[in-house]
Amino acid sequence: MPTHEPDRREAGPSLEQILGLVTPGMLDVVVAPRGTAVPVSDVALHDPGEERDDGTRAASGLILLAVGVEVASPEAVDVLRGADRSGAAAVVMRRGGRGPRAALVEAAGRGRTALLTRRPGHGWTEVLGGLRTALAHSAPAGADGAAGVAGLRLGDLSGLANTVADLVGGAITIEDPQSRVLAYSRLDHEPDPMRRLTILGQEVPRWRVVELRESGFFQALWSTDGVVRLPADARYAERLAIAVRHGSEVLGSIWAAADGRPLAEDAAAALRTAARAAVPHLSHHQTWGRAAARAREGAVHALLNGDVRAAPEAGITTDRPYAVVVAEAYDGREPGVGTAYEGREPGAGGVPDAAGQRVLDVLALQAAAYRPGCVTARSGRRLYVLVPAGDGETGPARTLLATARSVPRSVVLAGAGPVAAGLLGLPASREAAELVVRVLRERAAGRPAGEVVSAVAAHDEVVPETTVLRLLDRVEPLWDSLSGPVHAMLEHDRAHGSAYGDSVAAYLDASCDTGTAARRLNVHPNTLRYRLRRARELFGVDPADPAVRLLAEVGLRLAARRPPGAAGR
Repeated sequence: MPTHEPDRREAGPSLEQILGLVTPGMLDVVVAPRGTAVPVSDVALHDPGEERDDGTRAASGLILLAVGVEVASPEAVDVLRGADRSGAAAVVMRRGGRGPRAALVEAAGRGRTALLTRRPGHGWTEVLGGLRTALAHSAPAGADGAAGVAGLRLGDLSGLANTVADLVGGAITIEDPQSRVLAYSRLDHEPDPMRRLTILGQEVPRWRVVELRESGFFQALWSTDGVVRLPADARYAERLAIAVRHGSEVLGSIWAAADGRPLAEDAAAALRTAARAAVPHLSHHQTWGRAAARAREGAVHALLNGDVRAAPEAGITTDRPYAVVVAEAYDGREPGVGTAYEGREPGAGGVPDAAGQRVLDVLALQAAAYRPGCVTARSGRRLYVLVPAGDGETGPARTLLATARSVPRSVVLAGAGPVAAGLLGLPASREAAELVVRVLRERAAGRPAGEVVSAVAAHDEVVPETTVLRLLDRVEPLWDSLSGPVHAMLEHDRAHGSAYGDSVAAYLDASCDTGTAARRLNVHPNTLRYRLRRARELFGVDPADPAVRLLAEVGLRLAARRPPGAAGR
């Protein structure tokens, strides 16, 4: 057994404290020869190259993550002994299907480094984030005013912002390294224009980010541990900012703005204290906040697919009726046909671009502000919103639909389904809302790009059109297996680039008025008459025949769903 004495420079929370703060069931203690009261200084990935030949401790007090090493593997003993020689507090290996070999347990018992295992179902990224969050949460924040931010629930960024606002005497915004808003303090006074834009957009406007980057402000902010001042000018109030760091990693920043009165004299000192105290909260948000948000969003999708067991995780009250709203960031791309719900997979045209993502951000913010209890989930270019309804309320989403029209510099198509009396009715409400959006999209597709505007509707306002969509969805598989005059005409158009189908469609849409149809096609009426005559002669498509007219209506509507050149689904 090694004879070296404990390194008295080791300091920090104990391994027991750290393990008590990580997610239960993530890690198991196999052997802890010195117990779990040993101090922990940091968490790092195991690197055999860092072991020194002279026996000095390259990893004193560290929890080492032996990524890729399973406790039953032959190299596990060597990894453990190397960690022990380096002075590590603990080493974590993957448990795998089999338990640790007897030789590994024996080697751990003879050393000083605790042997831990990672349970299946928890990835290394999750373990690393969990341990670092626990370590940051265990570290003392300092006595200089830190008590003011102590006692907050871990990850309560809004509470943190409000507490810091009281300390600095101004308005607080907490941002991530990409200048996206994570939290902001309550609004006691009318905010200046920049704070208003930042809060409404949930991020600092891009032009402002460029301005601050080019001025060197961000370089100063990210390269110092101190407070950086942005003087007041004719546009905006004075601001102080400080980076929040965990070791060499930048977790975000805290901004203080004069809020109707000058900042407190000791505002800079208060911000420094707040930056230290914010480390566990931002670290927790980075690791668990996003994971929790993804899990909650996944639960909403499961609920919309009919899995009522997901209601608690989705944040849904089981005894309250809800209506589903679907909002789509429209960009003219064809999202595909049918009403198959894609859940969390990219749907409705795939992953949105940056502009579409900002539209969804704004819509989600509007939904959160619209009514308590609203929950949201995204899928591609769409946002799904579950809106709680009051007793006897049949249209809880009408005001929310109206606000969807107001997203600046964007086209939003939004539809609301009926109120579902119970959770089992949510998929039907979702499907109805999706059909409304499809109707609005088809209307938009018939207009020039510059004339497309945001549009919203409730399910009961477009019943005939949604009923036609449902019928076409059912008929389409059968139609593709048939043949006839309309099929022959459409195949000829695809093969030769002719416009017989477009001509017949325009004629039928204009209630068989040749003049109106010719104007819509931007051709002379005689040209249209010639095309209709040739369609009758070549393929037998005669709009005067009721049966052929019905087939043409169905076939041409189905053909309009498909991209040019597509012969079938």
